[in-house]
Amino acid sequence: MIGKYLMAHPKIGNKAPAFSLKNQNGEKVSLKDFAGKKNVVVYFYPKALTPGCTTQACGIRDTQQELADRDTVVLGLSPDPVDKLGKFIDKHELNFDLLSDEDHAIADKYGVWALKKFMGKEFMGIVRTTFIIDKESRLVGIMDKFKTKTHHEDLIEFLDENLS
Repeated sequence: MIGKYLMAHPKIGNKAPAFSLKNQNGEKVSLKDFAGKKNVVVYFYPKALTPGCTTQACGIRDTQQELADRDTVVLGLSPDPVDKLGKFIDKHELNFDLLSDEDHAIADKYGVWALKKFMGKEFMGIVRTTFIIDKESRLVGIMDKFKTKTHHEDLIEFLDENLS
């Protein structure tokens, strides 16, 4: 039952909602840090160190060079605390920043905090969604229907078709 409390995603073509969050090292990372320099992929995932999220993160890790070749940086956001993000990075040798959105304020801004249902229980959580932001900080794409196993391939394909 996703959608009951789902807010609307930001509109494609508009400026992406700004944010400034702590990464796995406790350092602040802001969307504006990349303006004019890099395309930014902001992907929201439910929980560090879980099977689907690990599969998705490792795919991104393994395509870092291809993403860099496309002037693109990836930021993973979840409601996990900073220390758990550090463990996720270390355990899977991730080579990109994970940001802590513990109060899910940024997830709310992007419309990905919603009522979910799993094994008969309802709870509020992150709906796995990826936002692609160009160098002018404009939202150019939203990916919300993909498999964690092929997310990185779908992402590269989107970048090639829309930001080349």
